[in-house]
Amino acid sequence: MRIAFIPGFSQPAGSWDHVIAALPRPAGTDATAVEVPHGSDFVTTAATIGERMGTAIYVGYSMGGRLALRLAIDRPDLVRALVLVSAAPGIDDPSARRERSTLDREHAEEIRAMGVPAFLDAWLAQPLFATLPRDTAMLDARVASMDANRLVHQMVELGQGEMEPLGQRLHELPMPTTVIVGRADTRYRAIGSAMVDRILDARLLEVEGGHALPLEQPGLVAAAIAAVHAATA
Repeated sequence: MRIAFIPGFSQPAGSWDHVIAALPRPAGTDATAVEVPHGSDFVTTAATIGERMGTAIYVGYSMGGRLALRLAIDRPDLVRALVLVSAAPGIDDPSARRERSTLDREHAEEIRAMGVPAFLDAWLAQPLFATLPRDTAMLDARVASMDANRLVHQMVELGQGEMEPLGQRLHELPMPTTVIVGRADTRYRAIGSAMVDRILDARLLEVEGGHALPLEQPGLVAAAIAAVHAATA
């Protein structure tokens, strides 16, 4: 069975390397991380990932989790099980979504003005990533994999400001779903709990750490995915 990994904003597929390395893999298991496609809108990007990866357990972190969720809503036939790590279903309130869209576009201007290295350095200095050690944040790998156009595309076209909110459609998910959050990430703990309440077959898993769990706690994330794989096989 394939396990497909989708990275978060600004992250290359290699951001999943430590999780994949820690994942026990029975014979026949293919654990593969995908680069987020460039240039299309949110729905098309999720569909493209599904076309590339096929039927699988889909694991997504943050932006990657939102893409995995979109795919699961649109193509449940491809998603054997869903693992959402520090992810949200989008912003329901139209006013808040417009504000987020404006903020994302302001960030896009900062990317072009500051350049990718300086912007990402400032991005990772946010309180959201306070528990992420700088030496494991993969700043150099992010810079190497992202030019300004690619980063702006992820910020705007794949951001929560442009994403159709899916919170009211979570009850449509037929597959088993695991939502993983960090105990120090109070905002996403609340989001994760609310998501699980709306999904028919879901569980919330809190682990030590903050928001960037695949980089902070790859072993714990791998153990959770292994349990999903064992239950799905």
